Formats: sequence, structure tokens, C-alpha cells
Amino acid sequence: MTVQANSGSAATWALAAAQLVAWGAIYYAFSLFVVPMESAMGWSRTATNAALSVGLLVSGLAAWPVGVWIDRGHGRQIMTWGSVLATAMLALWSQAHSLTTLFIAWIGLGVAMAATLYDPVFAIITRNFPGSFRKRITLITLVGGFASTVFIPLTHGFVDSLGWRDALLALAAINLAICVPLNGLAIGRHTAHTDRTDHKTAIRRDNAAGTQRALRTPTFWALVVCFTAYYATFAALTFHLVPLLTERNVAPAVVIATMAVIGPAQVLARILWFTIGRKVRPSAMGMVITTAFPASVVILMLAGKSPVLLILFAIVYGGANGMMTILRGTIVQDVMWTEGYGAVSGLLSMPSNVAKGIAPISAAAIWSIGRDYVPVECAVLLVSLVSAAAFVVAMRLAGNERRRSFEQSASG
Repeated sequence: MTVQANSGSAATWALAAAQLVAWGAIYYAFSLFVVPMESAMGWSRTATNAALSVGLLVSGLAAWPVGVWIDRGHGRQIMTWGSVLATAMLALWSQAHSLTTLFIAWIGLGVAMAATLYDPVFAIITRNFPGSFRKRITLITLVGGFASTVFIPLTHGFVDSLGWRDALLALAAINLAICVPLNGLAIGRHTAHTDRTDHKTAIRRDNAAGTQRALRTPTFWALVVCFTAYYATFAALTFHLVPLLTERNVAPAVVIATMAVIGPAQVLARILWFTIGRKVRPSAMGMVITTAFPASVVILMLAGKSPVLLILFAIVYGGANGMMTILRGTIVQDVMWTEGYGAVSGLLSMPSNVAKGIAPISAAAIWSIGRDYVPVECAVLLVSLVSAAAFVVAMRLAGNERRRSFEQSASG
């Protein structure tokens, strides 16, 4: 599997467009279906979020094997069939008349997310463009950043005009028409050497060595804590933001505007990184990002119904998340290594995705105690501070490891 060299830019743009649709149809749409499903089916907030949580848990467990298979040259098959699976599961979700069907649909969507969202794309890009992966990853995340901007109003319109079941069928059709062909065409077929025994052996050796090295590296574990804490808070807030604002009696137009601003804020932040901050190391940018996220939570807690403060929250929150996506795709290469990147990246993603699975139902459980989102906001703030502290620790550990390596080289 290689992205053909003579169409590398076109392939990158195609993958970027597929990411926009995949994130919008699978991930960001969920929060807009919570209230309609509960009203129509009588399901509880905890039950609906439990289905999402199971899907995210499955996504986390599937991340490492997906990364390994991409390293072995099967990225095209994984992403294409992952898009087919996502389409089928969205269609199944639309026909859910029991929680069992909802859970089955989200288990399938969990596998689809592991196979189609940013992590597999980052692994493919890093594998095929070692000299320009940062630029290409940034481009993909720039386009993907518009997912919430495009799909939240679009999905809201579908739900209002078609009902939640037909809205899901519409999203399934869009995913089938766009993601399946783009992923299938943008990622090239196997090259001849991919199937050679010696090549397969070398790939397995790199995967095993990269995995074992990561597990022995303190920096890796600090990054695990950082990203796990971050994505737990991000998932909890993202999937509960609409119900949270609804509970405050924020005007529906302000709720939609707040959600819609997140996408452009992500893109603007990525553009700033790509232009002004492109010479700044990811390790330095990470300090800003991990500080901005808890700051956004504080703004949300103080915003009340104020449209101005809610939009400010969306800008800071979206900007932090936008840059975090690039940081997630580049920090391993910056402070660690690139060998066996798919396996190492998948290993790093597993606890993060598991946390994303636990976070929404945990937030729902906290909310259900007093039917109040204030304790949820406090918990999100606390965990986001843990993420910021862990990143500081990771960078200090990485610096110490670099100094030790330099001293050993100098003495040798």
C-alpha cells in the first residue's frame, strides 16, 4: 500500500475530504440525536450515552491492531471497508427500536472509527511521506476541522425536516457516496515488495521493536496520561454540550451557533500553526494547547446564557482541539521516533479511545445524581488540568532523555 507519488497532493486532498465527512457523519452528529431518541423511544440519557461509550471503547481496543495492519501495507483495505462498515452501522442505527440494536450499531461504529478517522490516516501519511508528513497532516486536519461546522447544521436540518431515523439514513448515504470511493482511490494498492516475506518480516520486527521501546520509555507513558486525560474531557464535553446548554435554557440559535463556531476555530488555529507557528516545535506548541483547554472550560462555566462568552468558549475550545489534533499526529515523531509509527501511534491511542468511551457515560452518571451539569463541568476542568501537567512532565522527560543520549554519544 502506497499513495501514488505522482498524485500525492490529490490523494492528500481526497483523504482530507473523506475525513471531513467521516467525522461529521459518525462522530459529531451523535449529540444531535440524543434528545430526539430519548423523546421517541423513552430511553434514558445514561442508556444512550452507554451505547456511545461502548462504541468508543471498541474503537480504543481496535486502534493498535489497525495501526499494525497499516504498517503491514493494508491501509487501503482498512479505510475503504471501514467506510463501508460505517455506512451499514448508520443505517442499522436508523432502524433501532431497542437498546440492543443501538448498542450493536455503536459497536460496529467503534470498529469503523478506528479504521477511518485521524489515527489511521496519520499512520498512512507518515508511512508514505516521511519527508512531508507534518505538512500533509496539517492539511488534512485543516479540512477535517470543518466537520462540525458543516455537519452540525446539516444534521440539525435533517433531524428537523426528516426525523431522526431518516436523518441517519441521509448521513449513511453521504458517507457511502463520498468516503468509500475517496478512501479507495486515494490510497494506492499494494506494491510488489509489500508481499515479500522479507518485507513482512522487517515490518513485524519494526512493529515489535517500536512497541517494546515505547513501553520502556517514560516519555511515552506521560504522553499516554496527557492524551488520555485530554480526550476524556473532550469526549465528555463534546457529547454533552448540547444537553448542557439546553439545560441552561440557552436559545436554540445560540446553541447551534456555539457548536458551529468550534469547527472554524479549529481550522483557524491549525492555519496559525501552519503559518506563524510552523517553525515552533510541537513540544512548545503543546504547552499552549494543554493550557488553553482548561481555560476554555472556565469560560464555559462562567458564560451562563451569554452569547458572547459562549462564542468565546467555542473559539478557545475549538482552537485548542484543532491544534491538539496536529500535536497528536506529530509529537511522537518530534520527541520519540518514527519506526513502527502505526503500531506506536495505535498503542498511544488505545487508552485515549478507551477514556473517550468511558467519559460520556461517566458524565451522564454524574449528571444523573442531581440532574445538574455543574458537577460535570468541575470534573472536566480537573481532568483537563491533569492533562496539562502530564504534558509538562512528558517534555521534561524527553529533554532528559535527549541529554543522556547526547552525553553518551559524546563520551563514546
